[in-house]
Amino acid sequence: MSLIAKTPEPPYYAVIFSNHRTEVADGYAETAERMVELASQQPGFLGIESVREDLGITVSYWQDLASIKQWKANAEHLEAQKYGHQKWYSAFKTRIAKVERDYGI
Repeated sequence: MSLIAKTPEPPYYAVIFSNHRTEVADGYAETAERMVELASQQPGFLGIESVREDLGITVSYWQDLASIKQWKANAEHLEAQKYGHQKWYSAFKTRIAKVERDYGI
């Protein structure tokens, strides 16, 4: 699997989730893996990229804002967000951006 998401021609949307973890690891890796699996099954999902050092950044790509809204409202995703707020993240920020241009090799 490529580390760089294969996205279509713009426009499309990016959800950028930046976070700093706590020391609590209980259930985190399994939940993160499940969220990728679940997101990839959602209508409008285009791909995902994720890295972690001291700061974690996950960028998911979506066809449109309606797809992002549906993902945000997914019951299993809402439960994972609750755990994230309560125990896994000491800080986080979510940003949504419209991708109007992309290029690369």
